[in-house]
Amino acid sequence: MVAPELTSRERVRLALEHRQTDRVPIALVCSGINEPARTQFDALLRCERGIGLHQYLNDILDIQPADVPYAGPPLAPGTDIWGVGRRPVCYGDGTYDEIIQYPLAQANDVRDLDKHQWPTPRFYDYGVLPERIAAARSDRNHCLMLANGNIFETSWYMRGFERIFMDMVMNPELVHAIMGRVADFLVEHFTRALAAANGEIGLVFTADDIGGQQGLLISLDMWQEFIKPCHVRLNKAIHSFGAKVIYHSDGGIMQAVFGLIDMGIDVLQALQFDAAGMDPAILKQRYGHRLCFQGGASVQRTLPFGSAEQVQDEVRKRPGDVRNGSALGASAVGDAVVNGHPALALSAFDIRCSVFGVQCSVFSVRCSVFGVQYSTLDVRRSSLIVHRSMFSVQR
Repeated sequence: MVAPELTSRERVRLALEHRQTDRVPIALVCSGINEPARTQFDALLRCERGIGLHQYLNDILDIQPADVPYAGPPLAPGTDIWGVGRRPVCYGDGTYDEIIQYPLAQANDVRDLDKHQWPTPRFYDYGVLPERIAAARSDRNHCLMLANGNIFETSWYMRGFERIFMDMVMNPELVHAIMGRVADFLVEHFTRALAAANGEIGLVFTADDIGGQQGLLISLDMWQEFIKPCHVRLNKAIHSFGAKVIYHSDGGIMQAVFGLIDMGIDVLQALQFDAAGMDPAILKQRYGHRLCFQGGASVQRTLPFGSAEQVQDEVRKRPGDVRNGSALGASAVGDAVVNGHPALALSAFDIRCSVFGVQCSVFSVRCSVFGVQYSTLDVRRSSLIVHRSMFSVQR
């Protein structure tokens, strides 16, 4: 018998163990609420619920971030620890960041990598993590999550998107060297963070968008050669501290799911069922006993363009689509981009809060309202289809 109400930490733990929960856990994983949505959503909540957005999300979300503060050398404006430069691009009521500086774009061979200033774990203050964890648990026992282990993405952010695909064919040694250095840093970074956290971290978010609208961006053989081994190392380090791995990829990645499981992931996120081959019934049948899922609602059709009824129907429908009927299973709902209608986002959250007794379901709502992420990804996906046709090759 499940207790009437579990703590967030207990709810997520049971879901990760493929056991029954009192309701579907809710999280904003790999997403956020952008302007002008944030202001409008806050106003709606204050009018209808008498509560601000920050408090509302704190009360319903089961997963919260636990960040390790940067304490290294000052970074140039718009530049991250890898030397990647970005500038804000306006989309009307807000901005998104676009890469304008690829620090490894001119590298010709492995020796050129020594000229780059690589980050080191010494740039981070792991000693304050216990204090931050205590503060995060002061008002509610959330499941805490560290981020962000995106090895391939970080590598192409430095090298360039087209260049790194060309390198896989023409300069594979350089790709291995770049990704190896990124993996070295992330393994050590998360090892230090998890050690400092002393068992208080439940999840580590990892990612690499390896799929486009029509399928994988590269051949499965090339994914297995270049990307998978790096994540195997990272996932092994994470699991050694008892934390679970949540892995994000957009696109049609069905061909790689078995390999992702072998790579060591515990949760597959974001389930873009509008992409080719992403059939929820097949995911459920083949992998529901081995994976938990998060995501699934359409960010290309229903959420940005659907009616209130269509949004609500899809939010209700998704847990059953991928929940296994046996003692083991998984379910999810997903990426909520409710374009221009904060009331739809609120109704989506309300529906998730009312779904009870779901076996093995994880992280039902990722709500990126008003869709800056959708608008940028839509542009990117259109280019990815071209890139895939150029670089999905066997060597």
